[in-house]
Amino acid sequence: MKTKLIFIGAFAASVLATTAMGAGMMGDSIAKRPDPDIQTRWYSPENPTGEKGKGGMSNFGRKGYPCVVVAPGETLVMADIKGNGTIRRIWSTTDPFNEPEMIRGYKFEIFWDGVDKPAVQVPMSDFYGHVFGKMTAFESAFFSCPEARSYNCVIPMPFKTGAKVQVTNESPKPMRIFYEINVTLGENNDEDTLYFHSVWRRVNYTKAREDFEILPKTEGEGRFLGCNIGMRQNPAMKSFWFGEGEYKVYLDGDEEWPTLNGTGTEDFIGSGWGQGKFNNLYQGCPYISEAGDGLFKEFYGFYRFHVPDPIFFHKDIRVVIQVMGGAMTSQLLDDMRANPDQEYMKASNGKQYYTQKQIEDMGAGFVLVEREDDMCATAYWYMDSPVNTLPELAPVAERIVDLPKE
Repeated sequence: MKTKLIFIGAFAASVLATTAMGAGMMGDSIAKRPDPDIQTRWYSPENPTGEKGKGGMSNFGRKGYPCVVVAPGETLVMADIKGNGTIRRIWSTTDPFNEPEMIRGYKFEIFWDGVDKPAVQVPMSDFYGHVFGKMTAFESAFFSCPEARSYNCVIPMPFKTGAKVQVTNESPKPMRIFYEINVTLGENNDEDTLYFHSVWRRVNYTKAREDFEILPKTEGEGRFLGCNIGMRQNPAMKSFWFGEGEYKVYLDGDEEWPTLNGTGTEDFIGSGWGQGKFNNLYQGCPYISEAGDGLFKEFYGFYRFHVPDPIFFHKDIRVVIQVMGGAMTSQLLDDMRANPDQEYMKASNGKQYYTQKQIEDMGAGFVLVEREDDMCATAYWYMDSPVNTLPELAPVAERIVDLPKE
């Protein structure tokens, strides 16, 4: 069991090194003589096969083919890699880049070692941290978007015999894409090396007291790396705070009760007493919409990566977050009066509901309320299998409904 975690231990160390501030803090490895067996390759429209000495050959080497146009319904294989190695970085930008319904219609997939089922299958925008198709400038340990126009990922993704990276245009318009996939080959990733996985889910709307699954139960051994989460507020619950839900991780046979349990949504991303815009290495909330009043905006996008606080699993894992809010009684009354047909469940046994008279009789105070919001999440993890058993990505119609308009 110890050897199974060799890669993820080394991975954590490499992340800590590469995210250090300044080259002087990266240690001696950056200046070490390279292994003669390890080769660097870039896959891009200017060298789609990544072959040695084959880059930039079109138009006499004068920027003849920097991008690819992908028609609606077409799939572009961005890289078909052979050998033993690691994807080190993926960068891309698209045209259009700022239309939520378009960029959430781009299906991004990665396959490992020749298998025909993707380990990564996500909307491209959400994979890179742009929830609800809304491009936002931010930087974290693994993802960055310098000016809200591009995608960058530096999660190490090892493979043993090969990898395939592709994007399918499921939008109604042509997509123009520029991309670069940076790889090292000639490595010795063996049976103890884990595979990277990522899936996306959306529930629009959740049901009261049903926790939203970030990562449905997945069997195997590995490490949960983290997630990004999006929340679109239910208009019938727009007057009060959404973020009282606790983050839970069920590990290795947990059923009714989880082993890991947080204390609240903004607490989960390292903040407290509300949730504003910020981005740190391992936690952040880079997107909050303009629509809404005060703290209670219509859309939120936030993330957490478990690098300094690793989450290991040896048999199975399931990750959820409660959909729960907190309201001052005056706020709850505002929503009750505006939405007489909406039920407001107490945070209890699932059978108790607030009544308007009860809240009026309480006077000033604070109560917990089970919410019903539009929730989505992209989960990232490493596992000992190149495939997972989770469902396929939701159809594009479900992905693009109810996106931001501003």
